[in-house]
Amino acid sequence: MNTSSKVVLGILGAAAAGVVIGMLLAPEKGEETRKKLRKTAEDWADSVSNLWARGRAAADEAANDLKEKARYGKSAAEEKINKVKETMG
Repeated sequence: MNTSSKVVLGILGAAAAGVVIGMLLAPEKGEETRKKLRKTAEDWADSVSNLWARGRAAADEAANDLKEKARYGKSAAEEKINKVKETMG
């Protein structure tokens, strides 16, 4: 995990903790507080899941792009080698 990922997760964790503490200290009934906590936890889980999916998709796209560039580079190198062989042969 790189530094920016750790920072993002740290910020998300701190924000979640702040929300939970704020709700626990709020002057509401326990049932209402639990409902809010549950809803907030579900929202955070959805957000993290979406963030993870977008990151995974971006990583897959970058990997595919890199593979394509490698194939192109290999093909170009093979062409140059063949041209050199033709001129020498």
